[in-house]
Order: sequence, then structure tokens, then C-alpha cells
Amino acid sequence: MSRSDGSTLVVYLYHPHRRRKGGAALLHSHGGGMIMGSAPEHHARAAGYARDLGVLVASVDYRLAPEHPFPAALEDVHAAYRWLLSKAEAVGINPMRITVGGDSAGGGLTASLCQRIHDAGDPAPVLQILVYPMLDDRTGRSGYESIRGQLVWTPASNRFGWSSYLGGHPTGDALPEHAVPARRKDLTGLPPAWIGVGTLDLFHDEDLEYGRRLRAAGVPCEIVEVDGAFHGFDAMFPEAAIARAFRGKMIAAFERATT
Repeated sequence: MSRSDGSTLVVYLYHPHRRRKGGAALLHSHGGGMIMGSAPEHHARAAGYARDLGVLVASVDYRLAPEHPFPAALEDVHAAYRWLLSKAEAVGINPMRITVGGDSAGGGLTASLCQRIHDAGDPAPVLQILVYPMLDDRTGRSGYESIRGQLVWTPASNRFGWSSYLGGHPTGDALPEHAVPARRKDLTGLPPAWIGVGTLDLFHDEDLEYGRRLRAAGVPCEIVEVDGAFHGFDAMFPEAAIARAFRGKMIAAFERATT
């Protein structure tokens, strides 16, 4: 599909060998700190979701910062969501049974996407799956230190990722709407959420706080904490018992929301 600037937005579709009845689907956004990665590089995760969930998975190859700062990536995932809604019959899904999800930066994009969907008045997804999502730029501010985030994604990494994504936008509380999901004051009316994060993950505190705020706003939110897990643990060691249990809880949440 074409973007507003004339470039091509690519969405990869994964069809399971055995698709569940009812036409559920998952729109997936990959991780990478907003600055790296691509949908093809995260083929294994997207294909695994299609296999384990038994549904169509659409993986978005969104634009990356710093070459393409906010709102480029969010515009891409929103366009992909609207495309999936418009092509629901053609790809054999029910437009009222779409889940949106992502890991790390993709989880943050998913949270921002749900806010934008709500504000635009688009049909809402039935669930937002936020796998150790990157939600709050304040965790990346200079001087922020934590006993968490010492593996894979560190405070320094986070500062670079957020500064690249926000680009020339002002810092502090004057950031544009939907740029940083954790900065939204009113979370009412957003889709139900599933948030999973490890206790050693840099995003642990911001993820739990976002989940708490969703619940306070009346949004159903399941929070899964994994003791001793660091950022991306399930991708690095997918066959480990702790990763399989984590994935199983996410799958169970998906099935409850789509059946």
C-alpha cells in the first residue's frame, strides 16, 4: 500500500496451516527501540504467533528513526490497521475480532495505536497485547538510572531510542499527542490490554504503572510479571520453560478475547 509520501508500506501476512474458526487476526509490530529491525528480521516471532494462535498475523514493516521520526512509525501501523479492516473479507477475517500487539518498541507503538484508534473513532481491536512495551520517554532521560535494564536494553540505549524517535519535537510535557503512550492523561475507553514484562527489564516499572492506570480508568488489563527475566528473554531463549509459560499466558489471553 502507498504512504502519504508516495513510498510503499509493506505488510507481511502469515497464514497458519490450520486456521481457527471465526476469523480472528493479529496485527503485529516488531521491536527494535524505534531505530532498528524490520518485519522480515522478526519473521520467526510473527510466524510463531500464526502457528500458536492459529490465526492470520499481519506484520508491519514500519519506518524507523532517526531517518523517520515520529509520527512516521505510528502512521504506518495505523495505516496497516485500517488496511486490515478494509481487506477483512478478502483475507478471510472478521474485522470485529482483530487484536493488535507488539514487543518492546512494537508494544509501545501498539499502545499509541490504540490511543489513536480511539481518538479517530475507528473500530477498536478486541485486545492490545503489550510485550515488555516501551511506553515512557522519561525512563530514557539523562540521569535516569535503575538496577533494572542492565542486559540487552539499557538506560543509555533507551535515551538514544527515544531521542531518535522524538526527533525535533520538544521535550518535557509539550510532546505531541500519541508520541509517548504513558504521557496520555486519560486512558478511558481504550481496548482491554495484556501486559507482560520481566522483573529485570528496564521497562518493568513503567509497564506496571501503565497497567495500573488502565485499570483505574476502567480498562480491563492483565499484568504478567516474570521473576528474574530481562528484556527480550523469550526471544533469546524461546524454548526455555519460563519463556514457554510466558507465551502460554499471552496465548490464553488472546483466545479469551477472540472466542
